[in-house]
Amino acid sequence: MKITIIGTGYVGLVTGACLAEIGHDVFCLDVDPRKIEILNSGGVPIHEPGLLEIITRTRAAGRITFSTDVEASVAHGEIQFIAVGTPPDEDGSADLQYVLEAARNIGRYSNGFKVIVDKSTVPVGTAQKVSAVVEAELAARGLSGSAQHRFSVVSNPEFLKEGAAVEDCMRPDRIVIGIDDDEAGQLAREKMKRLYMPFNRNHERTLYMDVRSAEFTKYAANAMLATRISFMNEMSNLADRVGADIEAVRRGIGSDPRIGYHFLYAGVGYGGSCFPKDVQALIRTGGENEQRLRILEAVEEVNHEQKAVLVRKITSTLGEDLTGRTFAVWGLAFKPNTDDMREAPSRRLIAALLARGASVRAYDPVALHEARRVFALDLHDVPEQHARLHFTNTQDETLAGADALVIVTEWKEFKSPDFNHMKSVLKSPIIFDGRNLYEPDAMAELGIDYYAIGRPRVELTAEANARA
Repeated sequence: MKITIIGTGYVGLVTGACLAEIGHDVFCLDVDPRKIEILNSGGVPIHEPGLLEIITRTRAAGRITFSTDVEASVAHGEIQFIAVGTPPDEDGSADLQYVLEAARNIGRYSNGFKVIVDKSTVPVGTAQKVSAVVEAELAARGLSGSAQHRFSVVSNPEFLKEGAAVEDCMRPDRIVIGIDDDEAGQLAREKMKRLYMPFNRNHERTLYMDVRSAEFTKYAANAMLATRISFMNEMSNLADRVGADIEAVRRGIGSDPRIGYHFLYAGVGYGGSCFPKDVQALIRTGGENEQRLRILEAVEEVNHEQKAVLVRKITSTLGEDLTGRTFAVWGLAFKPNTDDMREAPSRRLIAALLARGASVRAYDPVALHEARRVFALDLHDVPEQHARLHFTNTQDETLAGADALVIVTEWKEFKSPDFNHMKSVLKSPIIFDGRNLYEPDAMAELGIDYYAIGRPRVELTAEANARA
């Protein structure tokens, strides 16, 4: 089938590459010529494991094309995926300007029946707005009501995890399709069924529903996952107060099949492009419909406060004034296996350390380039602070002479470091661990003063102190 993907961000690029991988003819459009230049020169503008290999393979086979030609993109695809950004407005609502502009272009250049798929995460009612925009453009061309230029707007939300997006796309646990129950909708249903047929060979993964329910499903899913994270973070803060171990609690409640283990890890809060934006948008949708979403308001508030939890632990240990101290920071991206710095907890942590007079040496296996760009913007108005932030090329480089190590992102390479070497190069053997990578007992045995999230601190014995 001939498919057009509008937007080459995480969702659009991964979706387009995976559809090309299973044999479809995919045209990827982006209005940013820099992105298209990168893609046409053999690179990818984002870090996502496995993505470059698929794009290289499908480009060589002639099944994927990258272009800025809007008219050609509309002419190409019988199915038009809208996968552009929906950034939050100042009031937290999703900004639909890019979605509606994509719809406008489809109506402006449509040359036949089109299935228009909202792949971007959009509020309930967006499909109706997209339909109205396309219809207005067809009317302006004198084609309103034309049988040849009929269209159907479908909601097909994505459920991709950054860092595992290719795997999620190639082996989906469900495919949600919201579709109208009219003649055009039935034609669209047959095309979508054919499109996703390769993913349903072992068993049927597609869930058909009305359009508004499909739009709502995406927001509800992300809101539930964000709620689990904030719940465990709030429990971890209480565990700190009462002397419980949140890891033991996690195992205890996760073993209940009604709860399960996923998204129950305590840490320094969620970030990225999805959870913060989608929770805010859903709260805003509730307000617009006179329905206050109190649980989600609390989820957002807890997450905001949790991003300061490591700073609180640091200042309660070393004092509010950190002038002259140096901190090694491991992990900058909001999660492993991505270079995404959007809403990353590291940004707030580092800004707080710098504001208190500290110097920071930071390392991330993938996100250094993006981190340099982001912090240049974040600290633009405080050049004196920016001068005290240094990025290193290895995790070991961050440690030499630092007063403490702070772990923000749980990259695999951080899970089994050489602790003896770490102790020999740190000024003092202190770790503030925002991801609970190590066992407090083991750290105390090694003579490392270890502060985790919701886990009791184990006092160093006299023997351990002597070794430290």
